[in-house]
Amino acid sequence: MSTPQSRSEWEAMAQRLEINGKAFINGQYCDAVGKETFDCISPVDGRLLTQVASCQQADADIAVANAREVFESGVWSLQSPVKRKKVMIRFAELLEEHADELALLETLDMGKPIAHSKAVDVAGAARAIRWSGEAIDKIYDELAPTPHNEIGMITREPVGVVAAIVPWNFPMLMACWKLGPALATGNSVVLKPSEKSPLTAIRMAQLAKAAGLPDGVLNVLPGFGHTVGQALALHMDVDTLVFTGSTKIAKQLMVYAGQSNMKRVWLEAGGKSPNIVFNDAPDLKAAAEAAASAIAFNQGEVCTAGSRLLVESGVKDELIKLIVKEMEAWQPGHPLDPATTCGAVVDKQQLDTVLGYIKAGHDEGAKLMCGGSQVLAETGGVYVTPTVFDGVTNQMKIAREEIFGPVMSVITFDGMDEAVAIANDTIYGLAAGVWTSDISKAHKTAKALRSGMVWINHYDGGDMTAPFGGYKQSGNGRDKSLHAFEKYTEVKATWIAL
Repeated sequence: MSTPQSRSEWEAMAQRLEINGKAFINGQYCDAVGKETFDCISPVDGRLLTQVASCQQADADIAVANAREVFESGVWSLQSPVKRKKVMIRFAELLEEHADELALLETLDMGKPIAHSKAVDVAGAARAIRWSGEAIDKIYDELAPTPHNEIGMITREPVGVVAAIVPWNFPMLMACWKLGPALATGNSVVLKPSEKSPLTAIRMAQLAKAAGLPDGVLNVLPGFGHTVGQALALHMDVDTLVFTGSTKIAKQLMVYAGQSNMKRVWLEAGGKSPNIVFNDAPDLKAAAEAAASAIAFNQGEVCTAGSRLLVESGVKDELIKLIVKEMEAWQPGHPLDPATTCGAVVDKQQLDTVLGYIKAGHDEGAKLMCGGSQVLAETGGVYVTPTVFDGVTNQMKIAREEIFGPVMSVITFDGMDEAVAIANDTIYGLAAGVWTSDISKAHKTAKALRSGMVWINHYDGGDMTAPFGGYKQSGNGRDKSLHAFEKYTEVKATWIAL
């Protein structure tokens, strides 16, 4: 069947779509042990998509036991890298073959535009799985420099059972950033998707099995953070916990790890990323286009969103005018319309959060330049216009707290030193953008920024070869690139006397 080309065609496909809300344990779909479920409501129009299994402690125990059993059996963990690679590449191919179905599930479940679901989320997920699969038989162990009568081997081994807790903003993509290196290195995984967007993870598990992944290597437990998420974090037989989400929850997961078995914990948490535009920016229109996209793409529900726009005083007024103009192309529309660029926020709770921050901006004296209101309420969905505030100081609530919505704070500065001081004055350190024609200034600014990623004269660059992660309370460890494999392996030193 050909890809739908219009909203009506996507809606027709949605009517035919079979949606599975069950857990996936040991290669089979199943209900939660206690038969608990929760409603999966679409933010697009408020429709009930399905009821989803609400997993609890008992489900976590079963899934972890199965994951441990299959890991110890060696059916996957002891496979040669080239054999694991074959399965991983087939998994990526199946994601691509089911791209329309997966994109539709993603859009209905969390509200992003269908064009982005397919071109960004599904395509990116497949790339992540394929990249890790291709890499695994090209990573060598090491030999230590030794005397002639000794051999020192430094090897990496799979860590064992991995619990992966992933967020609702990029459900497929964030899951595959974890699954790629975790599975490729031979681990067993228990994946907990967000209760706000569990559907693609549930479907992907079946595709992984079809690709040849042995039963029990990948298990999916939908449910809530305070139930099954906590159960996994405290579980005594989980070796490593990986997480993408808020800094608040990341801190709690570290506590749980300490209270249980001191499992390794790798965290990709919040951000309040500065996008710095100097007076000598090479292309102010390009900077405006990037700034608008950096806050409006994915409805601003992005950990690296350019939520603080730091603008040097000489170009501030012109740049704001250009950004306000650019925002006309980012007005909310129906997510199943291929022309839509800004969809629905994930649910009513998140809408209220975003509107609360917009109110805080007004209350603290920031100047609203565009947006700032709920729209399309008559659809039954949850939509908010991309919002730009000028006259913001870095002490205001909207400049200090992660909003996770399309709200930009414009802060004025004079000179590189002030820009860096403002940019670094945050608990976060995930990403930053720098716009300048001066190569020396670009390098000096990038070095001074306490951020895990810096983009020069563009925003949100890089591919699977670039590590993704941050400083400070934005987390630890890295997703993507070969550095990601470090999270899912243990280093062993073996010293041999000849």
